[in-house]
Amino acid sequence: MSGAGGYFSPDYATARERFLAAAQSAGARLHTLALDARGPDGSPLSIDIAWLGAPAPSRVFLHSSGMHGVEGFAGSAIQLALLERGLPVPAECAVLLVHVLNPYGMAWLRRVNENNVDLNRNFPEAEGDPPAASARYRRLDAFLNPPTPPGADLFFLRAVWLALRFGFRPLQQAIVEGQYEFPRGLFFGGRELQPGPSQYLAFLGTHLRSVKRGFAIDVHTGLGKWGQELLFLRAGARDATALGAKLGKTLTPDPEADVGYNIRGGYANALRAIGGNPALNLITQEFGTYSAIRVLHALREENRWHHWGAGGIAHSSKARLKEMFCPESREWRESVVERGVSLAVAAMRYVFG
Repeated sequence: MSGAGGYFSPDYATARERFLAAAQSAGARLHTLALDARGPDGSPLSIDIAWLGAPAPSRVFLHSSGMHGVEGFAGSAIQLALLERGLPVPAECAVLLVHVLNPYGMAWLRRVNENNVDLNRNFPEAEGDPPAASARYRRLDAFLNPPTPPGADLFFLRAVWLALRFGFRPLQQAIVEGQYEFPRGLFFGGRELQPGPSQYLAFLGTHLRSVKRGFAIDVHTGLGKWGQELLFLRAGARDATALGAKLGKTLTPDPEADVGYNIRGGYANALRAIGGNPALNLITQEFGTYSAIRVLHALREENRWHHWGAGGIAHSSKARLKEMFCPESREWRESVVERGVSLAVAAMRYVFG
């Protein structure tokens, strides 16, 4: 796939424009879930869904990007490549490409939405009050979320000391699992289902009632070693090895084995709620970028800028965060598109076969 890096867009507005044009050229029906949030220039934001195939399918392939806003550049590029490549859809089947579940985060170069909510921590496992932060997160709050604008404060030395004190993996788990107590803090899962996820779940519940078998891929970046692809089986098949063999991929059912932590309130909870269909497989496709400590520092500084600085888009913390999740490296970008298309094609072959 020569020049695959060209599928990457410089910003959300361009990515959306290219996606809509490609979807229209491919003959897709377009669904727009409009949000109240606005982009940096005041423009409206929306979750856009390209639907190809049967209106009431028995089998579906669901591909989503941008759950974490600034991570959306990679998933958007993969979706653009899929649309331009062409997607033959058998009778009684459908392909849904969900473009940027968190458009605010992508437009503003944030990982979270307009309410500082991490959407991949926002889908509750059960009704009732969300859990509070862990005791360890409470102890780390002053370090993770200082109420000051970005600035030098010995972050890396303090992070190393904390890792030595608590152990790297326990520290990582405490920070990123999802917390529901500090609304201006990192990895805040929200105290209620957010407007975007609420509309999206309503859409799926309405339009996928007829589905008996499905496959979903949700694209993320920033986790794992540089250029590494991690595929986590989040829902569906019980045997990751067997499913991986059918896809020609290596899957893992246990994130702790690869990255050392699990999350609360993840996307899998949402898809399980759509009819509770056990035949729907969900894979999180992760593409590694920089080290965990560099990514955390970038998240921390952008969060400080948003809450305690001017918050504008033209700031070094924004550019740094984008680089952490969407590196400028041509090789990295080409590899992401190639592997993203490869997995999507394998999943469609599996679910439609």
